[in-house]
Amino acid sequence: MASSCLFPWKCCFLGFNLSQSALNQLTRSLLRNYNSGVRPVHNWTTTTTVSIDLILQSVLDVDGKTQTVTTSIWYRQTWTDEFLVWDPDDFDGITEISLSSDAIWVPDVIVTEFVDDGKSPHIPYVYVDSNGLVKNYRPVQVVLACALDMYAFPFDKQNCSLTFRSWLHSVTEVNLSWMRDTEAIAQDKRQFMNDGEWELLAIPSHYRQVHYGDSQYAHIQFHVLIRRRPLLYVVGLLIPSLFLMLVDVISFYLPLGSDTRIAFKISILLGYTVFRVNLTDELPASALTTPLIGVYFVVCMALLMLSLIKSIVVVKLLHHGEQGVRQMSVSACLLHTYASSHVNAETPEDDLASLSSLQDAPSGLEWLLQELVSLREGLSEEDSEGSAQAQWLSLCLKLDVLLFRVYLLVLGVYTGTLLLLWASWSRA
Repeated sequence: MASSCLFPWKCCFLGFNLSQSALNQLTRSLLRNYNSGVRPVHNWTTTTTVSIDLILQSVLDVDGKTQTVTTSIWYRQTWTDEFLVWDPDDFDGITEISLSSDAIWVPDVIVTEFVDDGKSPHIPYVYVDSNGLVKNYRPVQVVLACALDMYAFPFDKQNCSLTFRSWLHSVTEVNLSWMRDTEAIAQDKRQFMNDGEWELLAIPSHYRQVHYGDSQYAHIQFHVLIRRRPLLYVVGLLIPSLFLMLVDVISFYLPLGSDTRIAFKISILLGYTVFRVNLTDELPASALTTPLIGVYFVVCMALLMLSLIKSIVVVKLLHHGEQGVRQMSVSACLLHTYASSHVNAETPEDDLASLSSLQDAPSGLEWLLQELVSLREGLSEEDSEGSAQAQWLSLCLKLDVLLFRVYLLVLGVYTGTLLLLWASWSRA
């Protein structure tokens, strides 16, 4: 035929028309008497086996409050349609065609955890080969109901299931199988977008038959095991919180006698409160359990409150001691004044005695000695007052150091427990 064709472009155009004619003829031949509502088997006792495959592309969203996970998957299923079989030699060598999925029988295989189909593109066609093998490949964005455990956030792992089953057909009519080896499916991470927040660990799967009513139904369950990458939350949440706690610990070295320490601790507490409120949207919300990081923030705020109360108590004791010492010194002065006035209230006989004593007045050296003795007594009284005040200040400082060590012990035990828990979860 090539030698008799004078114009090659006409031969190409003629061949194209012939090919299109064969394709139309094949499609009309297959669908002429086809009934899409009947399971495509010649013998009704023959079981239609649907092979399925799953490739996870990305994890788009994990919502702990609604207990849902939004994923993007590449879903594939194949089955044999005994009514869509032809001889390629009769139709210009055509071995595979595309048909509308609405025009043929499609198995009613669903995912029981589906909540919403999401923004999945509509693919209206399937491929059929000459042996009747139907290939239904399509990308799907699905919203799954999943029992999420947010307690270990941001070091959490999640296990979400996709259970495929026929909605109406029992296992004697529609059975399920894997398109690939289960190990290959479990370790297939080639299409997964590994640069996001979640890391794909594996997708193990298993087959089981569940008894409903009087029939058995085939189930294939895929377990999507994912782990969160915690670096973003460690840098944005945990480290700033630790910095504020460290500043609070350092504030214990401020002078105890001034009000600077209390004012500084109040500023830290207010700053931590603002920090916590601004990061409310960053923390996962769960209606069942409180994430450990939420407990961590609450305990940190409680420790800051405890630190502030401890400083207030110590400063209060210190000022109470100073007031007591002052009251003691004032009482001593009043007593000394009262005693002096009492001594000065002398009788006339005493006046005569004093006149006689004036005659025996001491010399200048004796008077100087008496003044020195009086000065020494005054200094001794002041030293006793200062000694009492110093002892009280020393007692308050010891109490401050003791409470500070107890605070450090509680903070250290709490921090160590959290680090051990998160380290064990991150290695698991």
